[in-house]
Amino acid sequence: MAKSYKQVYQMRIFLVDVEPPVWRRIQVPETYTFWDLHVAIQDSMGWLDGHLHEFVVRQPTFGKEVRVGIPNDDMMSGAEILPGWEQSISAYFSPDARTAEYCYDFGDNWDHIITLEKIIPREKGKRYPVCINGERACPPEDSGGPLGYMELLEVLADPDDEEHDEKLEWVGEYFDPEEFSPDEVEFDDPDKRRLESMLFD
Repeated sequence: MAKSYKQVYQMRIFLVDVEPPVWRRIQVPETYTFWDLHVAIQDSMGWLDGHLHEFVVRQPTFGKEVRVGIPNDDMMSGAEILPGWEQSISAYFSPDARTAEYCYDFGDNWDHIITLEKIIPREKGKRYPVCINGERACPPEDSGGPLGYMELLEVLADPDDEEHDEKLEWVGEYFDPEEFSPDEVEFDDPDKRRLESMLFD
């Protein structure tokens, strides 16, 4: 059963090092955990959630850097990763602590900057989360990070490039890097997504 809530966090998700800019503006319940936020980011951006992720935020009281995501004993960094489903976004985001980093896919390293724009009253009758704005399509999965994606766009824009037909077949003929509509964003149930991910661990 969904938790009751009175406030909504409006956040801007900005994909780093990609030009022209790719970003989304979403509104999520104040009761969200970082796992819930992860799922909302994935769905609004257009990622397929097939790779690991991690948030980097600062603990408000002492300013200590905290990593939140999926704990993995095989991680080589040695840094503790707090379970995202146990950490509430309201414990870290506030008018005095507005930003966090989010990395998706530790191979391609899709880095995002999350900015809390404002905290607003929940609108009666409105379903959350919701995507209210954004620009441009999300890069295809496994396209090599920002540099690889920029190279992909160059190849797609040049019909004479020897790799053009191959890359076009890979992304699909309907892929348009400029196309995005917030009305087409559909949000998955975070609890269902987590259960599914556990089944395939």
